[in-house]
Amino acid sequence: MAGLPHNKMAMDPALVRLGNMSAQRYKYFRWTPRTAWISFMFLGVVPACVGYVAYTTDGKWDLRAKRRGDVISEF
Repeated sequence: MAGLPHNKMAMDPALVRLGNMSAQRYKYFRWTPRTAWISFMFLGVVPACVGYVAYTTDGKWDLRAKRRGDVISEF
């Protein structure tokens, strides 16, 4: 069983082309205003927002060893 070919069905040419394109996407990438804006958002704005929320809520909640009815917020 281990040596038998597993792809007995014909491969769909569109799926093969999609697989090749996604594997070689770096060859076809081009900087446009849209890709620059998306990159700026995901590399700058999103981490800044997550960092701001993490900094402002640091130490605000203590979830360790709480029982039902205990208050979660520390201040």
